[in-house]
Amino acid sequence: DNPLTSRTGNPIFDKLIANMVYVGGGTFDMGATPEQELFAEANERPVHKVTLSSFYICKYEVTQDLWEEVMGENPSYHKGSNLPLEDVSWKDCRAFIKTLNAKTGMNFRMPTEAEWEWAAKGGTEYKWAGTNERSKLENYAWYSANSNNQTHEVKKKQPNGYGLYDMSGNVWEWCWDWYSSSTPTGGQDPTGAASGDARVVRGGCWFHDADIAARAFRGHDDPGNRSGDLGLRLVSRP
Repeated sequence: DNPLTSRTGNPIFDKLIANMVYVGGGTFDMGATPEQELFAEANERPVHKVTLSSFYICKYEVTQDLWEEVMGENPSYHKGSNLPLEDVSWKDCRAFIKTLNAKTGMNFRMPTEAEWEWAAKGGTEYKWAGTNERSKLENYAWYSANSNNQTHEVKKKQPNGYGLYDMSGNVWEWCWDWYSSSTPTGGQDPTGAASGDARVVRGGCWFHDADIAARAFRGHDDPGNRSGDLGLRLVSRP
């Protein structure tokens, strides 16, 4: 079913489905592309070509009301129904998605690292998701300079070129891939390393600075770790 038209009869699930944005596939340079170079980390290299199939991605990070509707509890440190869900491990997210799919009949999942970076680009080569100017980042992201040391409701800042909110800042977003110390291999629809000790997180968060919110910055964490800055965003394939 088309995620933009399917309906479940549950207003919280229907809100999620209605906010899935179609992102057309294509080929792009992943990693420390020129606008990133001044701040680029070693693990953002080498830059390489990646080709992705089209997919849907949610406009916003998974919210606490959605998680509570699916799992019956809310583990978040900062509480609020429209705040991003956090304090969840990668393993928690897997369990959440399995239950969500059973309840909705959909096929949601975590994005691959390549899908996340392609979506964050928003059709541009900006350093951050939505802007190339540090002085304008506050219009697009909640980060250490403007967050008042807390998360904020989703969709309160400006979106990037694909209409996606908080791709930079607010909470880190778990990705599917195992982390490796260099950018993942290229090719068609890559899914990262075959194994590892940590999973990829992307986007920075409310207490990190602007450079860590850059769309090419690659974070990682133990898949069993929980923290008040770790959340997720859902994707689905047509």
